[in-house]
Amino acid sequence: MAAAARRLLLLLAVSLAALAAARAHNILDILDGYSEYSLYNSYLSQTKVCDEINSRSTVTCLVLTNGAMSSLVSNLSLADIKNALRLLTLLDYYDPKKLHSLHGGSELTTTLYQTTGDASGDMGHVNITNLRGGEVGFASAEPGSKFQATYTKSIREEPYNLSVLEVSDPITFPGLFTSPSAASTNVTALFEKGGCKHFARLIVSSGVVRTYQAAMDRGLTLFAPTEDAFQAKGLPDLGKLTSADLVGLLEYQALAQYAPKASLKTMKGGIPTLASTARGVRPLRGCHGDDVSMDTGMDKSRVASTVLDDTPVTVHTWDSVLLPPKIFGRRPLPSHPGDSSNAPDPDQHQELHPSRRPRLSLTKRKPKPKSPSAFPTPRRPDDTPDTAPAESPEGDEEADKPADKNGATAVGMSIAAMVASVALVGASLF
Repeated sequence: MAAAARRLLLLLAVSLAALAAARAHNILDILDGYSEYSLYNSYLSQTKVCDEINSRSTVTCLVLTNGAMSSLVSNLSLADIKNALRLLTLLDYYDPKKLHSLHGGSELTTTLYQTTGDASGDMGHVNITNLRGGEVGFASAEPGSKFQATYTKSIREEPYNLSVLEVSDPITFPGLFTSPSAASTNVTALFEKGGCKHFARLIVSSGVVRTYQAAMDRGLTLFAPTEDAFQAKGLPDLGKLTSADLVGLLEYQALAQYAPKASLKTMKGGIPTLASTARGVRPLRGCHGDDVSMDTGMDKSRVASTVLDDTPVTVHTWDSVLLPPKIFGRRPLPSHPGDSSNAPDPDQHQELHPSRRPRLSLTKRKPKPKSPSAFPTPRRPDDTPDTAPAESPEGDEEADKPADKNGATAVGMSIAAMVASVALVGASLF
């Protein structure tokens, strides 16, 4: 009985360890030691496709040499290069043995490009076929497509989670390289098309649209609240804001870096906004499925959709308006007429702005050991600091932790802890 229990615990520990290793792959680190793929690796990083790859537990990367990659990227925008890299990323595990033993000699597989919703019909699928002479070819699922790309060699295999294979050429089809460009797009028209007309009017009337345009070359992520977001119950009356505070609110809806949805999932700690270089919004822990939510410490908002992804600019829509604590503090402005649910006491109205609010400490004092003598030592006024961390939600113990490089390390550490716990349980049983 004891021997069977030991074998069961050992099997569980090995399984958990394998799962931890599988979730911890980082495609940039894997290819970093191969100079012949440096251009491919560079574009994986620039376009953030690396984050999409690292978030997948089962994936096959078809890698191009520097020569093949140079031919692909000439005269293409980063948005088009991004789609080409997505089409080279298969959402299944293929190693040389599997490639040469396809059922019926051919197989259709899904790629990252298909998951974007931009692929017309099945254009985000790739046809893998055993060709004459032992070659394996890859082509678009579009009927009549030629097998320009062929398997060359295996670079890395981690059964059955990650496979990195070299192929001779990119996989393309007519219409692949037609991504919208931020440079050629009217930003306000894009917001209006995405159902964010009120937000578009605000950024034009306040002049913040010029701030957005000036930041595009350095990297910019815009979050446009939808029409419903501006009609939400409990939203402060934005018409009562000063011009400066309105600008601050609108700049708070933008990050000073390129962050597509997959990259937002990997970020931790505070993320700077255009309103400040200090801690701004932070990803919410415990998000489910494909949802991505952000938090200010006062409120939170979910990424509803992506209306533009043109590296280094991406535009998402919010399902609510993020309220910066520096403007609204812990007591929002009076809500829209007829909604008194969040209206503060009139006598407290002067406490809206931090410069007029009493500063309260969020730092907890470490209790002093009790003395056996008669009376406790009185607390001195300087025992507790009188300032609080800027824009840091109370109790956020992870806000100052550095960003996880690939979004998988934390998962691996958690599973490793589970393995250690299993080992301890096994030791206690025997």
